[in-house]
Amino acid sequence: MPARTTPRDPVTVRTFVRRFGATPRGARLARHLVLRRLDAWRIPHGSAPSDAVAVIVAELAANAVTHGRVPGRDFEVRLSLVTGGVRVEVTDTRSGPPLPPGPRDLRPPDPLAERGRGLALVDALAARWEVCERVPPPGKTIRAEIDLPPGWHRRRVPDRDAVPE
Repeated sequence: MPARTTPRDPVTVRTFVRRFGATPRGARLARHLVLRRLDAWRIPHGSAPSDAVAVIVAELAANAVTHGRVPGRDFEVRLSLVTGGVRVEVTDTRSGPPLPPGPRDLRPPDPLAERGRGLALVDALAARWEVCERVPPPGKTIRAEIDLPPGWHRRRVPDRDAVPE
């Protein structure tokens, strides 16, 4: 008698990796290209997961440019479509902070302050996140994961190049 199989979600892993100049323009380009890649992976622009990834990439790229910049070195963005979610990793070449925020660090910033919300936004939008040492050193990687709604991969998205009948 043949064994019964249970239907499972596919375990497709897709990855997008790109280095960007550690400038404000590089940070904007990172966000733009990540959104285009998500759309190609059938996570449409304007959806909740796409918007969450956009904010997380924007914040982490801005931090890499502002706080993690080492003259003459780029930062890297890695986007992975993993089972049940999207993983965002931003790596810069400066060791040290940011450390994962403690309760004091997640307090709302002064309403008039121009800075201080980046990691609080990441913490609010990501299902999980962490700071890792860069391999090879020096540097650090901030990794955040956003969960996708159940069954997202089963949705049929019309082929953009298809001619309507």
